[in-house]
Amino acid sequence: MWQLLLAALSALIIGFSKTGVPGTGILMVPLMAIVFGGRLSVGATLPMLIFADIFAVTFYRRTADWGHLRRLAPWVLVGLALGTATLWWMGHHPQKHDPLNSWIGIIVLLMLGISLLRNRLGDKLVPTGPVGMPATGTVAGFTTMVSNAAGPVMQIYLIAADLPKLILMGTTAWYFLIVNVSKVPLLLGLTLDNPAKPMLTTETLVINIALFPLIAVGALAGRALLPVIPQKTFNRVVLTLSAAAAVRLLLS
Repeated sequence: MWQLLLAALSALIIGFSKTGVPGTGILMVPLMAIVFGGRLSVGATLPMLIFADIFAVTFYRRTADWGHLRRLAPWVLVGLALGTATLWWMGHHPQKHDPLNSWIGIIVLLMLGISLLRNRLGDKLVPTGPVGMPATGTVAGFTTMVSNAAGPVMQIYLIAADLPKLILMGTTAWYFLIVNVSKVPLLLGLTLDNPAKPMLTTETLVINIALFPLIAVGALAGRALLPVIPQKTFNRVVLTLSAAAAVRLLLS
């Protein structure tokens, strides 16, 4: 029962994060890992994310900044390839302790530090600079592939780009819909390559379908609350939740 309750809470958080406060999305990463285990949770979460992404794109489809998405795309592909290779290697070379949560926590905290200090570091060191952008795209692709935890990385990047919240929401919505859909064949390939350690199963898909209504409730709630959240408060909440979730991942 407690596992079902955690899964239900994760579904609400996923819906809310896609249309309301994006930083809340990473909070479901450790919850889903508790329910399904680290490896299987990556695939078990993906259909829920895609369903929520459809809501987000429906609401914010006209407010995306496609220039940022095009510049990030090649580096995101690099990150997806690295993430796929890492999941393949870990599937065939199991370890006593999964190191991915610690890696992701460290990466997110580093990105937060750069974001908070960007006014002093100069254009070349901020997430949107000539060095920061390739790093951001690669890290975002890698983290979304191995743990569905790229939300904080993308939010830090888009906040550093000084995007208004509606533009940020539209850009985020299209980015994650495109990336999450592209991950499906990669996870299916990993499952077929190593059926003993699947990434996607029919059982998790049945659970996903059962949770879809809760995702819709969360998405509608997020849509209703977004207009009343001030821009500065919005940015502060996103960064604070990202930091808290990064620490949680680091300690898990």
